[in-house]
Amino acid sequence: MQGQEHSESELLQIRRDKLNTMVARGIDPFGGRFDTTHQPGALRRDFQPDLEVKVAGRVTARRTMGKAVFFDLSDITGRIQCYVNKKEIGDEAFELLTELVDIGDWLGVSGKTFVTKTGEPSVHTETLQVMSKALRPLPDKWHGVTDREIKYRQRYLDLISNERSRDTFVQRSLMVAEIRRFLQDRGFLEVETPMMQDVPGGAAATPFETFFKALNMAMYLRIAPELFLKRLLVGGFTKIFELNRNFRNEGLSRRHNPEFTMLEAYWAFSDFEQMADLVESMVCHLAEKFCGGLLIEHKDDEGNVTRTINLQRPWRRAPYKELIKGVAGEGWFELSLEDKKAKCAELGVEVSAGMVDYEVSQQVFEKLIEEKSFDPLFVTHVPAELVPLAKQNKADGSVVDVYELVINGQEISPGYSELNDPIVQRERLEHQAGEETQKVDEEFLLALEYGMPSAGGIGIGIDRLVMMLTGAESIRDVVLFPQLKKR
Repeated sequence: MQGQEHSESELLQIRRDKLNTMVARGIDPFGGRFDTTHQPGALRRDFQPDLEVKVAGRVTARRTMGKAVFFDLSDITGRIQCYVNKKEIGDEAFELLTELVDIGDWLGVSGKTFVTKTGEPSVHTETLQVMSKALRPLPDKWHGVTDREIKYRQRYLDLISNERSRDTFVQRSLMVAEIRRFLQDRGFLEVETPMMQDVPGGAAATPFETFFKALNMAMYLRIAPELFLKRLLVGGFTKIFELNRNFRNEGLSRRHNPEFTMLEAYWAFSDFEQMADLVESMVCHLAEKFCGGLLIEHKDDEGNVTRTINLQRPWRRAPYKELIKGVAGEGWFELSLEDKKAKCAELGVEVSAGMVDYEVSQQVFEKLIEEKSFDPLFVTHVPAELVPLAKQNKADGSVVDVYELVINGQEISPGYSELNDPIVQRERLEHQAGEETQKVDEEFLLALEYGMPSAGGIGIGIDRLVMMLTGAESIRDVVLFPQLKKR
C-alpha cells in the first residue's frame, strides 16, 4: 500500500508483528523492574549536565538522523529528550529502537545528561530497555483527544495527548494535599466515617441503595458524613475533618456527578462566621500557591479569557433576603404565593405548580443571584426550611445562622452554626421526613442527648473548587473517571 495510509487493522497488525519479532529475539516486550533515578519532567526542570541517570517513560517523539536518533520520553511530569548513537549503543539496540519500537511504547534508558548544540537538555543513552509495547497507536499528537466521549471514557488517552488535562489533575492532587496540610496545621484531625449507612442523612438527597447480606438489611451509600462527624463532637473531638466521597442518586450535568469529593470540617465552640473566615483564608491560600495570585482567569479552548474571578479579600457577605429583594423587589416577602409565581413569570424564572413559598424564593435565588455571581459571595441567614441542621438566628427566627459561599456561579461551600439542641433537632428532622426528603436518624438524635458542644461546620465541594481554581468549565474535566452511560 505504498503511498497510502495504513488502515487501522493494518496498523494494529504491524505492531503485533513487531511484538512477535521482539519475543523471537529474546526481548521481553513488557519489561520488568527498572530502578529510575528521575522522572522525565523533573529531570528536565531541574536539569544538571554530566549526571548518570536512569529514566523511563513513553516514547512520544522520535527523529532519526542517519546513525543517530533523538527521541522524547514522557510521563505525567513532562518530557526529556534522549540521544542515541549507533556506534556507541551497538547494532542490536539501535535496530530495536529504529525498527521495533513505536511511538507510544514505554522505554527505560540509562546514560549521562548533556546539553545539545541547540540548548536542549538531553540524556546521552548508553543502554535501553523495553518496558511495554503499545499495541495501538496514540491519538494524533497535534490534535490530541478532541472528542469528549473519548476524552472522558478513555481518560488515559486524554492524559497522554493533552497537556492542559495533565496539568489540571496534577494540580488537583496537589491542592487536595495542601487542604489537608492547611487544616492539620490549624489543629484539625482527619477522621473517617462509614461510607455505608443504614439511614442516609446529613442532606436532602436521593441515596444509592444496596443490601448487606450478613446483616440481612438494606444499606445506603452515604449522601453526607455529617451525622457521624457530629457524633465525634459528642465524643470529645473538637476540631475534625473528613475529605472523602459522597454519593447522590441524582442527575448528571456539567456541575453534577453522582460520586463526588467533599470536605466536611467541624470546630467546637466556633460558629458560621468563624468558619467563613477559615474557608476564605484557605481558598485564597490555594489560589496564591497554585494559581499565581487571587485573579483567576477562565479561558475557552482557544485560550481566550472569558472571565476573571477576583478572590481578593475581604469577600462580600450579604443576607439571603436582602439579595432576593435586590432582584425581585423590596416587597417580595410580603407577596402571596400566587403573586410570587406571577412575579417569577415577569422575571423569567421558571417555577412549577407544586412549589411552596420558600421553594419559589429559592428558585429566584438560584437563577438570578447564584448563577450570576462569579466573584466570592457569602450568602448569609438562609430560611430555616432549607437547612434543618443549623441553629436558628436569635434576632429573626425565620432564618438560620449559615452561609452559602457562591463562586463562579455555583455553590462552593455551605457553613453552619450547628444545631445542637436535640429537642429542636428532632422537630426539624420529623418535619422534613414528613416531606420525604430525609429520614430521621434515631442513633444521631440519641447521641445529641448526651450533649454536643456548640460548633461551626463547613462543607466544600472539592470538584467545584478545583473547577473554579483551574478554569475548568465542566465537572467532568476535574474528575478523572466521571460517570457515563454505557457505550
